[in-house]
Amino acid sequence: MTKQTELFERSKKLVPGGVHSPVRSFKGLHITPRFIEKANGAYFSDVDGKDYIDFCMSFGPLILGHKDEEVEKDLQGALSRGWSYGACEPYSLDLAEYLLEKLPFVDQLRFVNSGTEAVMTALRLARGVTKKNKIIKFNGCYHGHVDSMLIKAGSGLAGSAEASSAGVPEGIANDTLILELGDKEEVIKCFEDHKDQIAAIIIEPLPANNGLMIQDQEYLEFLREITKQNNALLIFDEVISGFRVAFGGMAQKTGIRPDIVTYGKIIGGGLPVGAIASTNEIMSNLAPLGNVYQAGTLSANPLAMVGGLSTLKKLNDKSYETLEENGKKLESIFSKWLNEFNDGQFSDYNLTRSGSLFWVHPGNSIQNINQMPQNLNERFYELFEVLLNKGIYLSPNAYEVGFLSLSHDQSVLDDLEKRLWS
Repeated sequence: MTKQTELFERSKKLVPGGVHSPVRSFKGLHITPRFIEKANGAYFSDVDGKDYIDFCMSFGPLILGHKDEEVEKDLQGALSRGWSYGACEPYSLDLAEYLLEKLPFVDQLRFVNSGTEAVMTALRLARGVTKKNKIIKFNGCYHGHVDSMLIKAGSGLAGSAEASSAGVPEGIANDTLILELGDKEEVIKCFEDHKDQIAAIIIEPLPANNGLMIQDQEYLEFLREITKQNNALLIFDEVISGFRVAFGGMAQKTGIRPDIVTYGKIIGGGLPVGAIASTNEIMSNLAPLGNVYQAGTLSANPLAMVGGLSTLKKLNDKSYETLEENGKKLESIFSKWLNEFNDGQFSDYNLTRSGSLFWVHPGNSIQNINQMPQNLNERFYELFEVLLNKGIYLSPNAYEVGFLSLSHDQSVLDDLEKRLWS
């Protein structure tokens, strides 16, 4: 029995399913989850001593790679001063000022503890500001495990919904209106059918948690316009895309100014964090100024604030140019291997990419969850196990995307090519 197996058996006795987040369980795979012991740069190693090129990067936050020396030094300094105060501190001000100077579409922000918490707060704020209850979300967009966002389309009818998880009350589900990505007419009809009831549209402007479903600029502009016309708010969930596709995320890349933006992942440099950002007018509705309540014992934790600022200060235009260049190289390497490996076993696969985000999948590019291949899971299991045996670690789920970091430099890409063809 390997150490991995011993640890997983032990974990299953202590934790539901043996994991603290479901995607880590390797569900559907015929292998045991890897227990990671240490990491550096673009690599991590499991408890049995095998190393992997890591394309999961903690599901996105580690844009610099593991254990960046300067970030580590700053974190050690913060740790020496104390790691939780439950009181006002200067570190969140330093991070907030740095961000707001570079994000011209928002005036203020508030730090929370996760992307899910940021979305929860954004929805409550949108309802409090508009005095309306219903929220439009899109089938295939993921916004954390907030009750009202754990909803999927029911029977394919626009505006109908059913919970995707037990424990979500029907009343909450009924206030979430599910539409299909890319369908303008559905959005128009939804506003007509629920006149003066819709508080906001929430969307991942770059949907990246059910595959990578790149949306047309025109469609995102349409959402901006129709929300204005109906006195509803537009919420961009940039927990994944924020600071990754550009420093200002998809709001910067598209030039579209949302009413509220949610952030997470990179904003904390790999430590638990989230944030909600908007205009002064909207943010003034949050307590203690307004009547929309939000609080958190560990919000603006000093370690997360220092780690986030240290990470973000290392990102500039050249960083994103490098990520794009290396993304093109990665795409070329993977595409050649997929086409030629094992007499074309994966020749029907493609790599969809947006900057440093990529998704390896069978079939053509996908913009709508209804275009997903029926056998996606089964096909992914084959690919994942082949790559894992070669020391290449993707996110262990068919619908999760991969992430490049600045540590995935030419030497790592050369190593990737060697491992693929070994």
